[in-house]
Amino acid sequence: MSTDEPVTRRSLWESATFAPLHQRIYRAIWIASMVSNFGSLIQAVGAAWLMTSLAPGATMVALVQTSTALSVMLLSLPAGAIADIWDRRRLMMLAQITMLIVSIVLAVLTLLGRMTPWTLLSLTFLLGCGMAIYGPAWQSSVGEQVPRDQIPAAVALNSLGYNFARTLGPALGGAIVAALGATAAFLVNAASYVALIVVLAGWKRHQPTPALPPESMTVAIKAGLRYARLAPSIRAVLLRSLAFSAVGSAVWALMPVIARDLVAGGALTYGILFGGFGGGAVLGALASTPLRQRLRNEVLVRTATLGFGVAVLVAGLSHWTLLTLLALIGAGAAWVIVLATFTTLIQTAAPRWVVGRAMAIYQMAVFGGMALGSWWWGLLAEQISARGSLLGSALGLGAAALIGLRVAVPESENANLDPSSSGASPQPRVELDPESGPVVMTIEYRIAAVDREVFLSAMQELRRIRRRDGARRWTLLQDITEPERWLERFHNPSWLEYLRQHQRFTVDDRQAQLRVLALHRSAEAPVIRHYVVRVPSTGVGEIGVLDPNLPGTPAPLASRRE
Repeated sequence: MSTDEPVTRRSLWESATFAPLHQRIYRAIWIASMVSNFGSLIQAVGAAWLMTSLAPGATMVALVQTSTALSVMLLSLPAGAIADIWDRRRLMMLAQITMLIVSIVLAVLTLLGRMTPWTLLSLTFLLGCGMAIYGPAWQSSVGEQVPRDQIPAAVALNSLGYNFARTLGPALGGAIVAALGATAAFLVNAASYVALIVVLAGWKRHQPTPALPPESMTVAIKAGLRYARLAPSIRAVLLRSLAFSAVGSAVWALMPVIARDLVAGGALTYGILFGGFGGGAVLGALASTPLRQRLRNEVLVRTATLGFGVAVLVAGLSHWTLLTLLALIGAGAAWVIVLATFTTLIQTAAPRWVVGRAMAIYQMAVFGGMALGSWWWGLLAEQISARGSLLGSALGLGAAALIGLRVAVPESENANLDPSSSGASPQPRVELDPESGPVVMTIEYRIAAVDREVFLSAMQELRRIRRRDGARRWTLLQDITEPERWLERFHNPSWLEYLRQHQRFTVDDRQAQLRVLALHRSAEAPVIRHYVVRVPSTGVGEIGVLDPNLPGTPAPLASRRE
């Protein structure tokens, strides 16, 4: 038997679940993040329980959760844009240092007896700002720490690390608050940031030299929003995550009230219940990867959402600490399974140029739902009762699961989002600078009448891809005197924006284009032209025509001047 034990340990360590930990930088950041998570959860217990003495009403207690979630919702998108155009390592360090300073201020004010309910909410809001800055940079940097095929396991391990801390952190936080007060909890949190700051400072991150200058903040934010709106897989995950977090946030917002009022406990009971939720979350994180290998994503998400609803229902009806603890263990497992699935889908559905913004928008959906939901469920508990609020949340989770009947989450996580290398950018023969434009692109197809409907359907998908990547004023024209002649036309506001759109065309996008090209009825490839708009008053008398090439279209291509 002893000879089998090393084999078992080795096979577990080398399994797909733990494979990312073989990457040195991922392992170091993972361990340091877990230490930081312990501190954050201890701080959360201290802040929530401190509020029960400063302002014991359920609404004010719930606003502690709202203040953190609201800051993440408001700042995530700018933070995601910065994560895509700036050094992610430095951004992560800045966020950790900010949270370190705020935690020290929290401890000092509490120690001096100067803490008020609104000061506490303001400082937890600032901690949320640090989380908002850190989150997209951290999530989008996972693809830089591990190979692409290990991203799902890395996401699950991140959830595992956080929820392992959540298992012991709240119970430890409850013990610290009960024995030493909230000040000690805030000091422990401040110390917990140091290890991660040191690891990030030593990370020799490889940052490839960009071929194009970075986007401005405004342009980057617009591009991220446009991509999310025109990517069906991302759009579905955003809707489902918003609904799930909004109706499921009651158990987060009312955890102190559950401990105090429903099971008549104190700070230690609160910590134990919070720790039970975290313990279930660890189980969910461990089970997430194997479950996702066996079940379709939609089935897994819908089942876990319903399971979460049942657990919240039991917690709302229970008068016994042990039964409530068991319900919260189940709730924690279901919560992580759902959100880990959503996070993985976003990570694998967005190419690297926009992944930070995609994660930021997803984070906005989750924390925005939690902010609004926490406020609403706290208000409902104040007006009716905590029990009634939890029962309402359970019903809402049942409705959230039913959304999947109309808006299912995507199943495939194997899209090839690497840039397509089958076409080169056109080489201008006219004078251009980065801001020259608008640039107009036209592609002429020859389509037989019998293929018209199939062609229109294929062009609908290509239209979505063009617009998602930055094309504007897309139109499809049919020649009224020569019906087999079709012209695809779209604009970019500048030469630089055209080059960005060209770079964003992926290997998977190429498949959509090939479906269109298969319908082209001509011995020669489609005629492609690039024009730059000239204003007659400048004295330039011609419209420049660039060497034609289309992202993902085989060269050489036919061309002519008209």
